[in-house]
Amino acid sequence: MRFFNTTGPVKPARHYHIPPLDRVNLAELRRLVDEERYFVLHAPRQTGKTSVLLALQELLHGEGRYRCVYANVEAAQAMREDVRGATQAILTQMARQARQVGDRFLTETWSGVFAEYGPSALGEVLALWSEADERPLVLLIDEIDALVGDTLLSVLRQLRADYPGRPKSFPQSIVLCGVRDVRGSAFSKAESLRLGDFSRADVAALLGQHTAETGQAFADEALEAVWAQTLGQPWLVNALAYEACFRGDDAPDHGRRIEEADVMNAKEALFLRRDPHLDQLADNLREERVRRVVEPLLAGADPLGLSGRDLKYVRELGLVALDTPLRIANPIYAEAVPRELSWATGGCPL
Repeated sequence: MRFFNTTGPVKPARHYHIPPLDRVNLAELRRLVDEERYFVLHAPRQTGKTSVLLALQELLHGEGRYRCVYANVEAAQAMREDVRGATQAILTQMARQARQVGDRFLTETWSGVFAEYGPSALGEVLALWSEADERPLVLLIDEIDALVGDTLLSVLRQLRADYPGRPKSFPQSIVLCGVRDVRGSAFSKAESLRLGDFSRADVAALLGQHTAETGQAFADEALEAVWAQTLGQPWLVNALAYEACFRGDDAPDHGRRIEEADVMNAKEALFLRRDPHLDQLADNLREERVRRVVEPLLAGADPLGLSGRDLKYVRELGLVALDTPLRIANPIYAEAVPRELSWATGGCPL
């Protein structure tokens, strides 16, 4: 039996899901790759970015026109400003993940290059890797904003330095993926794309997969409650549905219909359990620039006085809606933020 996914990338055989590449403009992604562009894909945490990258890797690599490799560089975060150690961690991870698509070039070469070039090895390795096969290399770098300080600058500058050599002597296309947009002169990018939340139709389709496979229906009011409470935030949609269908007091009795009350009870269970997604929300609220935006919004203050830079930041985090009127992104966050602010500022939970 498949289930609603709240941890990690989508596995189609195990998870109800909206096909990841249906959530993006695939024609636009293909165009950017074909035009040898370097670009950014960003979205708040737990919205499906990694699932999109893995699906894109499978598509492009499987077609055979490109070598396409996904690489998660989060392991280098622990090295902070240690550029040499971070570069080693990045190359190790790239080699491991390239092997998963049958490419052993990095495994056989990176350590020798690193011994000679040290922190500058990334650019040299990518150049050699690109030259090793007639098929252009497409590189999908996930969690780019896990890197900080000199480590991030080193990676971006090495990508920029050899950019003119593409596609014969450097990757044809590189996608940098993270929560935040990548800015600064150290990286010349053509486009910045944002992965959006589920649409109302996506939410209905996702829940409908459960009904089709188990026979367990959702009352119309329950479907509306899932949408109204989450406004399509992917993790929240999956978490509410999983709680109602698989973890509630009557779960997993798939012979009974899911009612609106089940959805609201599921919401309260998420608050009480303080799932990691809500813990991340609390971590964000410890930042002064986040509180400078959300506290006035909660108090009903005039939003015209808010810093544009702070507002952009909280929108990238997914805490504030992208459209107008200016507001907390969805009702669950609007209810959770005051509770989490109490924790973040050392008070008692509301």
